[in-house]
Amino acid sequence: MSSVAQATPSARPAIRVLATAQLATTGAFLVVVLLYLGRMAAADVGPTEMLTGAYDPKDMLSYWVYGVLGVLYVTGAFLGPPLAVVAVALVAREREALSRTIRVLLLTGAAGTLLMLVLRFTPPLLDMHQWWLD
Repeated sequence: MSSVAQATPSARPAIRVLATAQLATTGAFLVVVLLYLGRMAAADVGPTEMLTGAYDPKDMLSYWVYGVLGVLYVTGAFLGPPLAVVAVALVAREREALSRTIRVLLLTGAAGTLLMLVLRFTPPLLDMHQWWLD
């Protein structure tokens, strides 16, 4: 039996880190979506006007908040799928050893990161992505 993904007491912090990483990257994505939609609604403009530079997200947030959100937003695009695969494999392999709460968190995080990845490539959110990273 391999000890790579076993839910032993020493592996519990790694499981918490995995769930936290999934939820943090998904949460950052949702915050960026809400900032984008809120900025459009507050300024009463459309997606095309948002890309002009007049509604820069860096003007809305402090530098460090923008930096943290930006890192989590970009990291989620690259690490989301591998984190989802690891989470699903861990839940499948260690179903009995994991508590129901941890299983739900891992599977929710996996679904969120995969949904986030799919949504990134829809036309309206491609504009949002360009607005955020411009």
